[in-house]
Amino acid sequence: MDETPKTIDALPEDLKPSYGADEYRIPDTYKRRLAGYLYITTALIFILLYLLFQDSPLVNEGFLISGICIAFFGAFNFFASVRCAVDEIEALQLASESIGFEVGPASAQLMWRGFRSRPVWRLLAYSLEAIPLKRAVILVDASNGEILEQVVEDNPEEWDEAI
Repeated sequence: MDETPKTIDALPEDLKPSYGADEYRIPDTYKRRLAGYLYITTALIFILLYLLFQDSPLVNEGFLISGICIAFFGAFNFFASVRCAVDEIEALQLASESIGFEVGPASAQLMWRGFRSRPVWRLLAYSLEAIPLKRAVILVDASNGEILEQVVEDNPEEWDEAI
């Protein structure tokens, strides 16, 4: 009698489509504030060490210079922490109002733009017809919902072969 176990082909639990669906959150640069607090605290410690122990052979001007540089980097973290207030559904609604046609198939991608790494939704949307007649690329600011850029055009794709 054959004692080898039979293998059943199944996806592992962590690869199933429903795994982690409730836990998903949009990445948010607002969490940079925590790093900013840590940098500012470290900078203050370095500067305080320099001021208290500058006569010591273990502490020199490097503590002051490092403290100042770390403080600037901490301030930048506060400057660059922008809350992502618009999710992909809201971005698609804002885009559909702006482009002038009813949206059918669409795709959304979150990206970061500029010196402050502001969150921006990049949307590709097709019109709702069976064979889409129009398409658009829209950039929506995820912090305030402002339409940054949009390009609307007739759909140049050939659909005759696909039907």
